[in-house]
Amino acid sequence: MALGSGGGAGRLTVNGLPISGGFAIGYVHSIYKAPSAEVFTVEGRRFTMRAVVSASENVLDYYALEGTRSRTEAGAWLLLLATPATYDELSLLTTSIGRRTLVAGGRCLPLYPDSGAAEVRVAVELTLDGRGEPCRPPYDGAAFSGPSQAAESAPTMGPRSAVHRRQRSLRLRWGRVQRSIAGCGVCAYSQSFFLNTE
Repeated sequence: MALGSGGGAGRLTVNGLPISGGFAIGYVHSIYKAPSAEVFTVEGRRFTMRAVVSASENVLDYYALEGTRSRTEAGAWLLLLATPATYDELSLLTTSIGRRTLVAGGRCLPLYPDSGAAEVRVAVELTLDGRGEPCRPPYDGAAFSGPSQAAESAPTMGPRSAVHRRQRSLRLRWGRVQRSIAGCGVCAYSQSFFLNTE
């Protein structure tokens, strides 16, 4: 979306990642090792957390948020918040363990450092140049195409491939989360900012 401003046209972005209607903050829960996402809609320069979706119901329990909980057709757990939370900006602590990543329109913007921890400010703003890259595991396109297709496209496993098995597991589980958000009738707003799945 291009918007006019006194200094010229700009695109609506979250931390430079172009958005249209909403975005998600994807992460791997540090305790349950489950791919999860907080789903946001955007109104002007403010953003509202509407839902949490995860491959593990324990993640929903961990946050103890009130709302309507359901199991999606793809097998993930979805919590529609009873009281959505609206922000002008959000400060997050990010680590390479949780791999917090902004996800919008099939593009990703990793927020985490290579090692250690970093504090990151998330805000919606107008920018001239968009940032982002193709999504990497567990947020990459292979995970969004469905479990059987993701399994077929996973790397060949050798005897010393524990890391590859873990990445494949995360891709498959994130695929379930992705399809749940994209296929949720109540979450129709998410269709515009997540990759479409078959």
